[in-house]
Amino acid sequence: MWALAGFLGLTLLVGTVEGIATIPNIKSWYDLLPHPPLTPPNGVFGPVWTILYIGMAVAAWRVWRCGDVLGDHRRALTLWGWQLAVNALWAPLFFGLHRPAIAIGVIIVLDGLVAATILAFRRIDRIAGLLLMPYLAWSLFASYLTVGFWWLNR
Repeated sequence: MWALAGFLGLTLLVGTVEGIATIPNIKSWYDLLPHPPLTPPNGVFGPVWTILYIGMAVAAWRVWRCGDVLGDHRRALTLWGWQLAVNALWAPLFFGLHRPAIAIGVIIVLDGLVAATILAFRRIDRIAGLLLMPYLAWSLFASYLTVGFWWLNR
């Protein structure tokens, strides 16, 4: 269970850091921008991301607790770590630095890493792969929003 707590702590730490970059910029910058269609209300993002971070942590824990067959779980968890690191870059770029154009590049990389992580996890633990599917869906939606914000505010 210590490993699960570690994965949860790491993902929620990333979420906290992103919140620190995001919250001060909502009223002073984000709310003033034209928003793309289908942009959810601000109150949706925190709960959704919290659920997604918990799913990411549980998925990684499930893979971690499987026996390492030919190094597969090490490679899968490395992908997981990379996607989490790239995820941690998006909010500071978009909200903190007000750079949606750069955030587009970051989120495209994130989408690819999440998809690769799902494939790697699925080979080891089917449920772990499934746990990341909502994350990929939300990340793709966030990609649409990021491009939309850039387009409407360039």
